[in-house]
Amino acid sequence: MDLEPIWQQFINKLTLNKGITSAHWIKVAGIPFLYVTLAPELSQQALEAIIKKCSIAVILGNRLHSETIFVRQEGLLLVYRHRFYVPQEKMFCCGNLCVDCTRLKG
Repeated sequence: MDLEPIWQQFINKLTLNKGITSAHWIKVAGIPFLYVTLAPELSQQALEAIIKKCSIAVILGNRLHSETIFVRQEGLLLVYRHRFYVPQEKMFCCGNLCVDCTRLKG
């Protein structure tokens, strides 16, 4: 699954918030990092709530999850390890009578 459109929507939604001055993401060694510059009046807890809200908005309707982990802060710049990922769960019956068979769900 190509996550580039998801990331673009996510960054666009983040930058629409008045407490966020700028936001971008960079992939380093295959790990995506989110760089967010805050307005002075916005707290880290409020930013994390905004990140969660924006993540949920862009993955709605897709079979994705998101994970955000705080890395560091330099003044008003906060860095997070943020990723969108497809959950690791069975999507079909393999016929081995597994305990977590998809036929037994729902």
